[in-house]
Amino acid sequence: MSTNDPRAALTEAARPRASFALLIDDVAACHACAEMAYAHVLGATNGPLETRLLIVGEAPGRLGAARTGVPFRGDRSGERLDTLLAAAALDRSEVFITNAVLCNPLTEAGDGARNRRPRASELARCSPYLERTLALVRAPVIAALGGAALDALARIEAHEIARVSEVAGEPRCWAGRTLVPLVHPSPRTQGRRSWAQQLEDWKRLGELVTGQTPR
Repeated sequence: MSTNDPRAALTEAARPRASFALLIDDVAACHACAEMAYAHVLGATNGPLETRLLIVGEAPGRLGAARTGVPFRGDRSGERLDTLLAAAALDRSEVFITNAVLCNPLTEAGDGARNRRPRASELARCSPYLERTLALVRAPVIAALGGAALDALARIEAHEIARVSEVAGEPRCWAGRTLVPLVHPSPRTQGRRSWAQQLEDWKRLGELVTGQTPR
């Protein structure tokens, strides 16, 4: 088959989509974490595979993605992320959004259950799925929202970022890409970094992403 054959290009373009479909199926079949509310939030609603920016959050929220099936949609964190994306002059439809773990970690409070930070064991079990996602979504810029996201990325390749609030918005080289640590958009993080500072962080992120092209 000639290298100029359009069928060859079509086959090449279809491979990531086929691999992503297989990844979605593998995630949906996973029930490895006993204390999770299984949500398996990975699919077409995460965004395009060809993008300049991949966002890694913490986990689907019980009132957000665990309910809607869309990352950062349906709760206050999602509303704030939309505002931050607007500050960066980025459209949600143009970026890929995922989480360090793909199901909803809850406290053991029964009817009064609340979101909790993923445990190290849960990050470890979900790590292969994140690594496969990164292999398929070759965005040149990765934004890590909060400590859990940074911990998850460090399991794939080490970095030296210890506290997000100390280096928020400062780009770092990581795994052949640019990693930008950012405070998670949850209202609870405003005490660590003001909303005005977060808006500025995202404006700078937008300027960085604008100069990149998808791989």
